[in-house]
Amino acid sequence: MKVEFFIDRPIFSAVLSILIVVVGCIGLYLLPVDQYPQITPPVVKISASYPGASASTVSQAVATPIEQELNGTPGMLYMESSSSNSGGLSITVTFDIATNPELAAVEIQNRVKLAESRLPAEVVQNGISVEKQSSNQLMTITLTSDDPRFDEIYLSNFATINVLDILKRIPGVGRVSNIGSRYYGMIVWVMPDRMANFGLTIKDVQDALKDQNRESAAGELGKQPVSGQDITIPIIAQGRLSTVNEFEEIVIRANADGSIIRLRDVARVSLEASSYSTESGMNGKNAAVLGIYTVPGANAVEVAGKVREAMKEISKNFPEGLDYEIPFDITSYISQSIHEVYKTLFEALILVILVVFLSLQNWRASLVPLVAVPISLIGTFGVMLVMGFSLNLLTLLGLILSIGIVVDDAIVVVEAVESHMEKEGLSPY
Repeated sequence: MKVEFFIDRPIFSAVLSILIVVVGCIGLYLLPVDQYPQITPPVVKISASYPGASASTVSQAVATPIEQELNGTPGMLYMESSSSNSGGLSITVTFDIATNPELAAVEIQNRVKLAESRLPAEVVQNGISVEKQSSNQLMTITLTSDDPRFDEIYLSNFATINVLDILKRIPGVGRVSNIGSRYYGMIVWVMPDRMANFGLTIKDVQDALKDQNRESAAGELGKQPVSGQDITIPIIAQGRLSTVNEFEEIVIRANADGSIIRLRDVARVSLEASSYSTESGMNGKNAAVLGIYTVPGANAVEVAGKVREAMKEISKNFPEGLDYEIPFDITSYISQSIHEVYKTLFEALILVILVVFLSLQNWRASLVPLVAVPISLIGTFGVMLVMGFSLNLLTLLGLILSIGIVVDDAIVVVEAVESHMEKEGLSPY
């Protein structure tokens, strides 16, 4: 398009410039903000547990059937499996970067279901978790307390019950991980010598726990076809046990002579941490650590602001002596980078005005780059939105570099125009 088209139509040019600024402002508002661009491939993690099994047993009995079903998953690049002597299994499946993470997780979930028929019953009973892995951790929140009543187990359990679910419901939050989570559990410490004296095995204890610690429908009184009854009453039976005393009263075996062997006779029952394989802390103190991860394409600065607001509301219901901290927040780096862009743009505009004015001694010429430079830079955000970019450290760095190029070009063009006007006696048109 010829330049004369815009020179001869100043109103059209002004409207077009305003439109570019408006589109750029809309792009700036809608652009997702993140620390780095989304260039990492989607990863789906599978976790399972086979209590009491060795790493070799887990690999053969659990990992192999699952891996056989996972082979051939559409879009899968590779997978990595890790088994531990504590009975844990972790499989990470990496997909092509163009794969939809949601569909990948669903496909993995369906294939794991197909493998469950070949897995040990204990593994299926404990549950197999399938979740998307996010490489972009937004922030870390810690719950801490100097009160000795609130130990690490209490803090972790409190975070799971009162904080975790609220944070998961915030728009833009993809996953909230309780790092080093330790929950309350009823622990049964069996005494091998007493077990041997009574002729009992671990299987006997497990069977008694399953039979006497479960919910069951006991039935109803007065239900049809009984006649002459006007009231139907449900039969309420004791369900799942909840206290140490109730667990201690579980009957392991009833002998023919009328004697009863209870759980307290062969084991010690206590309410404590369900696992001692992990722990979390902060500055040498007990702490519950929560990792916040965003969904792909979310505005990190906006999500972080909502998380901070939610924590302020949640903390109002904290017991006295319990507090929270945010030791890590990537949005602080992003906000600082955005601030540097604004600072660079402001400094560049001041410098170009000074250079043009001092060189040409003309205020009118100084106003030209003052208007043209922001229009071109603001319009860039609209192009970034259409191209699927995000505001991250790399694009902001490129924007800072482009500011220098645009400012330099503005100075050269304005001075060249003034030179032609002066030497050749040309009019501004």
